[in-house]
Amino acid sequence: MDYIAYLHKDRKSDFGVSFPDFPGCITAGRTLEEARRRAAEALSFHIAGMVEDGEKIPNPSTVDDVVGDPAIKDAVAFLVPAHSERTIRVNITAPESQIEKIDRLARSAGLTRSAFLVRSAIQSRPAKEKKYKRKKALALIRQEKTKPNHSSADGL
Repeated sequence: MDYIAYLHKDRKSDFGVSFPDFPGCITAGRTLEEARRRAAEALSFHIAGMVEDGEKIPNPSTVDDVVGDPAIKDAVAFLVPAHSERTIRVNITAPESQIEKIDRLARSAGLTRSAFLVRSAIQSRPAKEKKYKRKKALALIRQEKTKPNHSSADGL
């Protein structure tokens, strides 16, 4: 299912994205590609949060439905696919001050607590994984440097 999103851009600002079918579901990106990618993530996380809370997911609006929407003024409409996947509820334990900080950060990012925690966990790779990938890349570079160069000019 695809939902309509509005892309907004003011001078000296990031690209902002909002969804007429999901008030409060917003995101932004420094580049057009980042805004597009984050729009898909935000929509998926928002829908997952609604499902988790037992809320009804609206049917996608049509172009005719949003043509008179004042929010589309100075915006470009585009379609964002909604990837629905079964969500699983988990419980975490943390000090109240940390939960409050997570909630503040989530609100400032335009995300639910769950979406913020998932995004943060996925974006931060463990140091060991980073070190392994770097080590593997360096080994490949060394391997390429030690290969004999067989250019077509060698046979002349």
